[in-house]
Amino acid sequence: MPPLDTVSKAYRVPFSSFIPFLLISFGLAWGILGLYIFFPEKMVSGFGQITGNHPLFFLAVYAPAIAAFILVARTVGLAGLRRFLARALLWRCGAGWYAFLIIGIPLIFIGGSALRGNLFSEPFPFASFQTLLVALVLAAIKGPIEEFGWRGFALPLLQRKFAPIWAGLILGVIWGVWHLPAFLLSGTQQSEWSFTAFFAGCLAISVIVTALFNRSYGSILLSAVFHFQLMNPIFPDAQPYDTYLLIIVASLIVWLNRKDMFTKDGAVVDVVPNQRKVTGG
Repeated sequence: MPPLDTVSKAYRVPFSSFIPFLLISFGLAWGILGLYIFFPEKMVSGFGQITGNHPLFFLAVYAPAIAAFILVARTVGLAGLRRFLARALLWRCGAGWYAFLIIGIPLIFIGGSALRGNLFSEPFPFASFQTLLVALVLAAIKGPIEEFGWRGFALPLLQRKFAPIWAGLILGVIWGVWHLPAFLLSGTQQSEWSFTAFFAGCLAISVIVTALFNRSYGSILLSAVFHFQLMNPIFPDAQPYDTYLLIIVASLIVWLNRKDMFTKDGAVVDVVPNQRKVTGG
């Protein structure tokens, strides 16, 4: 795979931007959720009970994307920001990855649910098509937006210093820890999950999406589709067996792509893509 690192110096986002990215991402998300943790009565009286669909929760989730937009615009201007956003239009990738996104991920959840023993015992959670549609829209506009920050901004910077396997694992650790406050708040979906299993899943997912990101020449679109599939509300509850299966899949992907994962050859290292890749040339 040809490298995507021929961006002119005018559009080069420096590695030093990684620290401000973390400060904004953690500061905004942890700040909002921290207020609910330490001042619950005042926050509930002023803004209402926090839930996964509360506007402030959305703002916290969007923190990595907001950080990326701010830093790209500040560093390389609006023209650079437009080229960065164009990563959301990149879709070219191998057929195997599309099969994984469309078929493989549902099979992980179905298989995990079967191992858990609830595949046929739990009813479909939506009473009408309308409620299902709302759930799908909310899933599409929440978590996947994070990918502008995590994969679109942070991963290319890390891959300048580390091979993709290590960049993916480092980002997985950061990503997992970033979610921690949500596990401490009742009313959020995460409060019902095991953080240990979730954290292990973050590492596996981060490794998988690193390989996908590089194979798709830095597509934020496909990273977001992958993220959406992991949150797809029509899939059965498979925790923690979905995590176990994701770890197996991640190990298999690393083995099959070991040449690319353990070297920097072909790794996407620029936050802002070159014009040739933006236009699909």
